[in-house]
Amino acid sequence: MCGIWALFGSDECLSVQCTSAMKIAHRGPDAFRFENVNGFTNCCFGFHRLAIVDQLYGMQPLRIKKFPFLWLCYNGEIYNHHTLKKQFEFDHQTKVDGEILLHLYDRFGIQKMASLLDGVFAFVLLDTTNRKVFLGRDTYGVRPLFKFLTDDGFLAVCSEAKGLTDLTHAMDTPANIIPFLPGHFEVFDLKQNGKVQSIEMEQFHCCTKEPAHSIYDTVERLPTSFEEETVKANIKTLFENAVRKRLMAHRRIGCLLSGGLDSSLVAATLVKLAKEEKLQYPIQTFSIGSEDSPDIIAARKVATHIGSEHHEVNFTVEEGIQAVKEVIFHLETYDITTIRASVGMYMVAKYIREKSDSVVIFSGEGADELTQGYIYFHKAPSPKAAAEDSVRLMKELYLFDVLRADRTTAAHGLELRVPFLDHRLTAYYLSLPEEMRIPRHEVEKYLLRDSFKGLNLIPDEILWRRKEAFSDGMMSVKKSWYTHLQEHLDSMVNDDQMEKAHKTFPHNPPCSKEAYYFRQVFEKHYPGRAEWLSHYWMPRWINATDPSARTLSIYKPDKDQ
Repeated sequence: MCGIWALFGSDECLSVQCTSAMKIAHRGPDAFRFENVNGFTNCCFGFHRLAIVDQLYGMQPLRIKKFPFLWLCYNGEIYNHHTLKKQFEFDHQTKVDGEILLHLYDRFGIQKMASLLDGVFAFVLLDTTNRKVFLGRDTYGVRPLFKFLTDDGFLAVCSEAKGLTDLTHAMDTPANIIPFLPGHFEVFDLKQNGKVQSIEMEQFHCCTKEPAHSIYDTVERLPTSFEEETVKANIKTLFENAVRKRLMAHRRIGCLLSGGLDSSLVAATLVKLAKEEKLQYPIQTFSIGSEDSPDIIAARKVATHIGSEHHEVNFTVEEGIQAVKEVIFHLETYDITTIRASVGMYMVAKYIREKSDSVVIFSGEGADELTQGYIYFHKAPSPKAAAEDSVRLMKELYLFDVLRADRTTAAHGLELRVPFLDHRLTAYYLSLPEEMRIPRHEVEKYLLRDSFKGLNLIPDEILWRRKEAFSDGMMSVKKSWYTHLQEHLDSMVNDDQMEKAHKTFPHNPPCSKEAYYFRQVFEKHYPGRAEWLSHYWMPRWINATDPSARTLSIYKPDKDQ
């Protein structure tokens, strides 16, 4: 986890522009470097480092003696860098996982390079010999990347949009800032004056296809039968492998634990593997909520069961409300459910940064999208419709859940890891027959739960605990966090403003006072950038007017809560 920033063809003196790079300093608290590209006076790289792998050579832009013409700035973790190095007998100069990109690019070109990477990444690669600039982003956009391009070819890229909003440029029309599409790479020609021209944009991996790197994976070919026991064994194998490969770190590993199914499976598997790999410290788990919240109680049960060093972060409604503005600034979105859920995650990340030495944080993101975990899936008209919606959610993760997970942890200089979004696990799960993946016996994520049945990995009551949205479970069942928030914000927006909401905000007009308030805060920080969000996150197939599961007619709280 770190912050990358680069300019090609800047219209303004670089020393003036580089102040924009400091807006993402939170992403890399350990070191900062700003470097001009020799021979191209108006091109430069900025890099904020969070040191996780290779303490000595991990600074960027990364350049090695063998390829003096290549410059690389990337944010991410490449889990199969050792495997690929061995497979292709590359001679590495550093221990940096990202060095593998330089060798792969030199030997195979950009398309194959991107498709062979098993990990999460956003990169800017400059080839001064062939005068090319390449951008790329991982399949689910776990690592963020924004692109700014003027009509005359001034290109700027940054991990977060806030590092691009104040750049000076010569064009009269405002430059477009857009999130770079996950699973794609883009190629630009670099002119002598540093300006660029886009010549190719291509998708290198789609979530439903098995990734190209799987033929070199440490887990061999899996049995292909769709017989239920075989499938459940494969899910367990791939999930455990997903957690194991993410143990790669020189810094302490911890885990977010909400007490829901997903984070509990991640935490339990992490504790188990940490013992096998003989990590020198106990795994710390972190949960957040008010005293009587269902999440706090459930997380406590799991932590006791798995034997983690558990931390509980209590927060009050007032503290949550106070954090909202800061959270929206970091998120760069006004999506309702994202903001609600981000407040708790932002506060638990703040606690981890200040009160613990864990830096690499595991989390359960992606499981609901992958395994049809949202309660509205009970109302899917058919298994086919459910499967299609699952893929849609996976493709939109970069706008919602992984955006929240990245921005709330990066705000406090932590690195997030999400095993449920492992390429092989997701490709396998999405290839299963549609009927196998739907909710069964009125239980969502039935197949996932059933795969871990009888192992005593987590308590049975947690294994079969109903889906509870993170932003709901943090407060008591009697009164949800979103209800507290709505009541408070009711007085902040008047009826007259609501009546004119469609005119004031024609793109994604807010339908509630809460949404209106979020939008106001967003517009204050990012005026005129509402297009970053294409649509609000909402449940399907059920006339939902609010994203919270607790507002749905099919919501049933757990009997023991």
